[in-house]
Amino acid sequence: MGAKMNQSIRVTEHRRSRQRGSNIMEFALLSIFLFPLFMGTITTGMGLGKMIQTAQISRDAGHMFVRLVDFSLPANQDLIVRLANGMNMTRAGGNGTVVLTQVLMIGDDECNAAGLAGTNCANRYYPVITQRLVIGSSSLYTSSIGTPSANLIHADGTIDVADYLKDVSCRALTLSTNTSPNPYVGLLTLNASERTYISEAYFTAPELAFLNNNRPVNIYARNYF
Repeated sequence: MGAKMNQSIRVTEHRRSRQRGSNIMEFALLSIFLFPLFMGTITTGMGLGKMIQTAQISRDAGHMFVRLVDFSLPANQDLIVRLANGMNMTRAGGNGTVVLTQVLMIGDDECNAAGLAGTNCANRYYPVITQRLVIGSSSLYTSSIGTPSANLIHADGTIDVADYLKDVSCRALTLSTNTSPNPYVGLLTLNASERTYISEAYFTAPELAFLNNNRPVNIYARNYF
């Protein structure tokens, strides 16, 4: 009877050993599908977090800009850098760019006040950029609103009245124009003499590149005030 019991124990142990081997094989096969799913969940969460942070940076920067916070000052630029904590952005470089733009719709009043008549007021009935500030990497992103000639922009981001009334590079061509001379329906329609403040935030996330064929993932947000 003792011999039969020993034989039964050996059979049970052998069966358990085979079961353990099968479990390991099953887990290894299942991991082929579970591991990419696990990594995808993590990276999707990271990407979503960066999207939310980018939107928040654009919104907060715009709120301060419309309240006339002077972002030409390093101390105020540091506010944006702190908002971008973890996104690898500095005042003049890194993986992020924040663009702040003030736009004015030019009507007859603006041209007349400057003593410009007819074609001398080239930007009559166009929305024009009157102020432009860039924080972060200026080479990483170019604003979709428009790009005034660099020599027109002062240290505080402002553009002289004579320049934004006459220089066509100041036009904010992605915004709607008036009914003449070239009506265009854009992202926002302004009436004559109306202003808008626009904030744009653009960040690149090279750490997520493996999800995008080894190309950096770029995140963008824009707000109007």
